[in-house]
Amino acid sequence: MKKIINKPENFVDETIEGILYAYGDKVKILNGDNRILLNNQPVADGKVGIVTGGGSGHLPVFLGYVGDGMLDGCAIGNVFASPSANKMTDMIKACNHGAGVLCLYGNYGGDNMNFDMACENADFEDIKTATVRVKDDIASNDDPEKRRGVAGMVYAFKIAGAAAKKMMSLEEVVRVTEKALANIRTMGVALSPCILPEVGNPTFFINDDEMEIGMGIHGEPGIDVKKMMSADEIAELIFKKFETELSFNKGDEVSVMVNGLGATPMEEQLIVYRKLHLLLQERGVTSFMPHIGEFATSMEMAGLSITVFKLDEELKELLRYPAMTPFYTNHNK
Repeated sequence: MKKIINKPENFVDETIEGILYAYGDKVKILNGDNRILLNNQPVADGKVGIVTGGGSGHLPVFLGYVGDGMLDGCAIGNVFASPSANKMTDMIKACNHGAGVLCLYGNYGGDNMNFDMACENADFEDIKTATVRVKDDIASNDDPEKRRGVAGMVYAFKIAGAAAKKMMSLEEVVRVTEKALANIRTMGVALSPCILPEVGNPTFFINDDEMEIGMGIHGEPGIDVKKMMSADEIAELIFKKFETELSFNKGDEVSVMVNGLGATPMEEQLIVYRKLHLLLQERGVTSFMPHIGEFATSMEMAGLSITVFKLDEELKELLRYPAMTPFYTNHNK
């Protein structure tokens, strides 16, 4: 195992320390607890709090999107492990500004259980909460309610954060976030495994001339293993999957995210985006605010995911609304 780290058991804590040293103007920790990251910008009374939580090893998700106009807080677990319900409870309390708190996170067993417990704890403190689970990974299950949350959650964070910043009520923030997620689909391909620092072994095995279609960001099995395909072939395969669930009509607008999983060069991501742009153009669909880069990774896994976010005027306005976090800065466009 070759990793530029110190002791594997210090991997998460030292990552958080690095973030605080680099971006202390944007984020802070709660009362010395480096597993609870908070927005360090002034927050208006009566603003809905937007929080998330999840395991480390996916930067920029989850903690990289804490900041002005996106998340108010993030509870941080060990690599690929859910944070505890107690950490989540403390975070919810810290992010309550009088209008309630939206818990917005990926649909994973540990996160579901711990956030449910945290919301019950918050209820005892008379803090109103709501839950929206991200389920955008179309390869993970035929049943939309059982799907995993992957890179599409970045769009969800952006929409919910903007809605809260505009001082919408908790009910309205939930409504618009759920509307966004109904129009978001993601699918990915993996070319190589990753190695967890404290384990030291690859999470799975794949031959050099193969790729796994639909692999999850924790190394969960995909839907098929195929011989390596070209960038255009990958883009076409995934886009055709999207078309089975979302209609793309002339005059529509979408935002496309090409997300590197940790070890895929930007050039390769742009080649994939090029083909997606052409596929949309053929259908008379406009690409708005493309997101190309690393937004939700899996340590050093090679591969990428593609997310399509179908927009209307309300969603478009919220997507371009300003935000500033350590890993996402957006000015009005």
